[in-house]
Amino acid sequence: MKAWAKSLRLLLSVVTGTAVIAGCSGGKTGEGSSGAGDQDSPYIVVNVYKTHLGKGKLPKSDDPHVKYIAEKTGVQYNLVTTSSGGDPVESMNVMIASGDLPDIMRPVGGVEQTLISQGGALALDDLLPKYAPHVWERIPEEAWNIVRSATDDGKIYYVPKIYMIPERAPMIRQDWLDKLGLQMPKTKDDYVNVLTAFLNGDPNGNGTKDELPTTGREFGTWMDHLFGMYGVAMWEGKPEWDIYDGKLQYAGVTENMKAAIQFIRELYEKKLLDNETFLNKGEIWTAKINNNLVGSWYHLPANLNSRLDAIEKLAPDVNIKGMPMPTVEGFKGFVTQKSVGEPEWLIPKVSEDKAEASLKLLDFFYDPSNADFVQFGIEGIQHEVVDGKKQLLPADDNRTIGLGMLNYNTKESMDVRIEQTFPADRVQMLKDIFATATADARRIAGDGMPVSVYEGYPDIQSHKLFQEYLSKIVIGEWPIDKFDEFVDKWKKSGGDEVTKRAQTWYDKVKQYQK
Repeated sequence: MKAWAKSLRLLLSVVTGTAVIAGCSGGKTGEGSSGAGDQDSPYIVVNVYKTHLGKGKLPKSDDPHVKYIAEKTGVQYNLVTTSSGGDPVESMNVMIASGDLPDIMRPVGGVEQTLISQGGALALDDLLPKYAPHVWERIPEEAWNIVRSATDDGKIYYVPKIYMIPERAPMIRQDWLDKLGLQMPKTKDDYVNVLTAFLNGDPNGNGTKDELPTTGREFGTWMDHLFGMYGVAMWEGKPEWDIYDGKLQYAGVTENMKAAIQFIRELYEKKLLDNETFLNKGEIWTAKINNNLVGSWYHLPANLNSRLDAIEKLAPDVNIKGMPMPTVEGFKGFVTQKSVGEPEWLIPKVSEDKAEASLKLLDFFYDPSNADFVQFGIEGIQHEVVDGKKQLLPADDNRTIGLGMLNYNTKESMDVRIEQTFPADRVQMLKDIFATATADARRIAGDGMPVSVYEGYPDIQSHKLFQEYLSKIVIGEWPIDKFDEFVDKWKKSGGDEVTKRAQTWYDKVKQYQK
């Protein structure tokens, strides 16, 4: 076993109970496999590890989706994922420690930097142009340079996600505004007035006054619009890195953040922010929105189809709009955009013998000539044809999941996706939401920053200290002045060192851009 794997095995030997569905290394099929890695396959079998698959069954080797791609590429994919209830990062770390790794994987939680730093990732500089030319050509040079800047040797160890438009957006119930005779809020005061009307005006019409003007999730996540108004770079409730006072800083320790927390505290006190925000797990938060209870929230517009389906059962005239970021005097608000550099696909060094096949598989998804199949998959399994138009079928536990490996989005590709996957009466709604978010979006300076800057400081990387102070200040347990204590603690517990590393990375990025 490689030295890097042995060193991690000792650290993770206490971890138990984390399983991975399907076998991993060498194209072998382990216990609990989906069956796609059959030893007698006429094709090269590639194990693909991907988390967050959603509802559905893993495809077997005789699945039409698997067979179609195998016939086109000579590569049979075997989809591997974390067991139900398992932690993806923990699962990946156990795989690293054991050396039992998939052939190609989507790393999460900074796992890619663990592999890179320990010599466990395969350099792709020479392999990509040869075996995945569509991947190499479609991803802009700027993105490859961001990836290079994340390593000491300047090599490419992973394929990045590309998202040239904002993924997330502030959204608001336009039908609630209409019912109460309100205009789209333009300023912070307008927004507070709208939230107050949502709380007191019964816009959902059920007579119980159970409306939640706006809401977030546990640890203060998924309410980025409340921070964004104050120019705070946030990503799913976690502070990012951006330029403040002319220098690169962690947004969590800025005066912008202090002002935002004060504002959020006031919303909470007036019950304009869901008072269960810090208790809301994902499914609870989603249920509240889907049950016609929430007037304003922050999330992924591309996921609105199922949400609208649910709300329409209670509010047939539901109308969701993108909310322009309300202005705050003295601050320049924006929607945080991260477009390049985030790791999407990595090939472990131990799977080097399958690298050619893995890249050929990946290239299939990036080849524009396969766009229709990549989008819709197999009729009757992933899509159906209605009035001559393909429509994706909703996720279902009894339906197999088709592998998707393309994460490359531009305005043009998103428009096509919306037109192909949303009912005609929703297409313009979605396009308008993205247009509003795009107008307010700004790429942050820390776009693509590697998690290696946090090495040795896990609490800072996890934002644990920030989340503790945020929650206790917002709910009123601590005064706002405790924020200054947080900043001091953050700096002394490693923040100053992390900031130096972040600046070193940023300087390297600027050198590549010259």
